[in-house]
Amino acid sequence: MPDVVVSHPERVVFPDGLTKGELVDYYVRIADHLLPHVRGRALTMQIAPKGVGQPGATYVKERRKHFPDWVGAVEVPRQGKAPFLMPVLESADELAYVANQGMITPHVGLARVDMPDHPDRLVFDLDPSTDDLGVIRETALELRTFLTDLGLVPYVKATGSRGLHVTVPLDRSATMDESREFAEWVAAELSARHPDDLTTEFSKADRGSRLFLDVLRNARAQTEVAAYGVRGIDGAPVAAPLEWDEVRTWEPGRWTVRNVFRRLSQRADPWRAIDDDARPLPADASMRAPRKGR
Repeated sequence: MPDVVVSHPERVVFPDGLTKGELVDYYVRIADHLLPHVRGRALTMQIAPKGVGQPGATYVKERRKHFPDWVGAVEVPRQGKAPFLMPVLESADELAYVANQGMITPHVGLARVDMPDHPDRLVFDLDPSTDDLGVIRETALELRTFLTDLGLVPYVKATGSRGLHVTVPLDRSATMDESREFAEWVAAELSARHPDDLTTEFSKADRGSRLFLDVLRNARAQTEVAAYGVRGIDGAPVAAPLEWDEVRTWEPGRWTVRNVFRRLSQRADPWRAIDDDARPLPADASMRAPRKGR
């Protein structure tokens, strides 16, 4: 695979002055930490052709025809339509190539392409309706306890935006539907315990000021932002894996392209062993009725 030559490295991509060259360099430098979370997964590229915050930002699922042969691909079926190709990244060169093609943020599925109906990740997206960080932090910690009591090993990630992701590594024995049903049950259980603070209502109008426990990413066509992916937000924050003891002091946007390497030089990557903690879904857990709120 050839070295990637960055086109127009001086072009400003983020409002704070971060350039395309700096963004590609970030992806090259972070590759050892990011690639374990995108390898073997279909990639959706979030692009901003005119720069972050400018018109034209969109999501691109299809592998573009001009991509070279050394950029991986997987054929994805579509109901009632012809299948199409999506990118699959395995190397730092491929990551640099798609970043040079305008990708700001990598989004990936929760299952690998060799077993698309059997996820190895389950995700709870803690999506706030207000700026109250306390309810996000406390919900993440309660969710950790709840999942740990069921024999699972949850991890946590700052999304780079306003919320947190609680991610559970799975052993791929469950189907996507089973994983989704389990996630729905857990979210319903916690919402029933805290009906004034938490909700599973999709409509923003129905949420009010409550935190949305979003489990909709647990489906075949859905994605999550990859760990260490850059978000298309001013300041270039990154989706940073956290240790659980950091949750009580977590604040949105703390870790960015400009400071995450200092963080990684001072502590081990919190998600370095996430795949080693894969477990099966607890038997019959999703069939339990949620308890009433306190």
